[in-house]
Amino acid sequence: MKNYINSLVIAVIVIATSANVYAQNNRSIDNYRQPDQRGINVFEDPKDTISTFENIKVKMGGSFALQFQGLDHENSGAVPLAGITPNFNLPTANLDLDVALAPGVRMHLRTYLSSRHHHEPYVKGGFFQVDALDFIQEGFLDDVMKYTTIRIGQMENNYGDAHFRRTDNAQAIYNPFVGNLIMDSFTTEIGAELYYQRNGFIGMIGATNGKLNQSVVENENGKSGGASFLAKLGYDKQLNSDLRVRLTASLYNSGFIPNLYLYNADRAGSRYYNVLEAETATSDNFRSGRFAPSFKNSITAVMINPFVKYKGLEFFGTIEMNSGSTNATETSVALDGKTQQYAGELIYRFGQSENFYVAGRYNVVNSEYDGTEDMDITRFQASAGWFMTKNVLAKLEYVNQSYDGGTGLYDDAQFDGIMFEAVISF
Repeated sequence: MKNYINSLVIAVIVIATSANVYAQNNRSIDNYRQPDQRGINVFEDPKDTISTFENIKVKMGGSFALQFQGLDHENSGAVPLAGITPNFNLPTANLDLDVALAPGVRMHLRTYLSSRHHHEPYVKGGFFQVDALDFIQEGFLDDVMKYTTIRIGQMENNYGDAHFRRTDNAQAIYNPFVGNLIMDSFTTEIGAELYYQRNGFIGMIGATNGKLNQSVVENENGKSGGASFLAKLGYDKQLNSDLRVRLTASLYNSGFIPNLYLYNADRAGSRYYNVLEAETATSDNFRSGRFAPSFKNSITAVMINPFVKYKGLEFFGTIEMNSGSTNATETSVALDGKTQQYAGELIYRFGQSENFYVAGRYNVVNSEYDGTEDMDITRFQASAGWFMTKNVLAKLEYVNQSYDGGTGLYDDAQFDGIMFEAVISF
């Protein structure tokens, strides 16, 4: 509780400070995704060669989220479940710092002030982004940088399009639902990404050291690091005033890495608190309700994302396939495995500024490993939302998730109920 109160005090100071900074300079940072309703359906940061830079510009912002949870859960009884009752979850808070350092050069840093996994503040990550090379010489490689962006840091790596729509701790304003996907691909690894955007075509290549927690200490294989490769290719075009289409394919491929974090790097936690936790559990499974493949040192993952928006109606899809090796123990050998994830979202936005919406999502995950039976996880979500202002969102969700083929805790398991979430982001 003490840590949470400290976080709230920090948040109040941030709000007061950011209001003062905003009053001094209220122009937006270049090539920047807005943290409010204007940032919805924005994927990669917009690319604009027109610079508004005059002096160093600091933008302090933040996000706050609070949920009321009314969920029930059950399984076969082979492993008794902890009791859960309707009540409020711990509020979460983010602090964002964005700084324009030079024409076409900016920095971003996000700190989780309070999250489900850590009640005390800690840094999520950040990056240094270059959209122009005028700091070398005015006009240097303008013909190239007109379409090119360079991003370097320990940051949210750009695998797939689903991570642009997911809830990131308290930043939940981009997500039309309360929960993220069952298999939540999200990681923050040290690396660099190179983007090329031209006439609707998008290309990205990147590389990371494959590590979430940085260390130079050798592991059991005599190594301290590894490498992962990322790539994305796609097309995104506003064909006319009513119709926008986008289609991307993304790749995440690792050589040897000490530990794989693609599906379990989110330290903020799931929105569905304490679901399907054992009665005898001594700690909170902060990723409750999610699924992460048990791959250890290598993976090849592919995600395809179609997006279509016609007037107020939009569709976003996820097709994801991966394969790798499971953990080996002293008494067992590593087993090959693979998983598939499919999700479809249909959202209708209406009102004078599309400030109301209704939405539905169907999400399926199938996992299979050598020598074991398949497990299928199915989730249905129905949601409705209201943007009271461009910075304030209230949403109500019904969720139902079930397991087929699971054992132990997940034998004939399911949870369902309602979630209410209030979000502020600026």
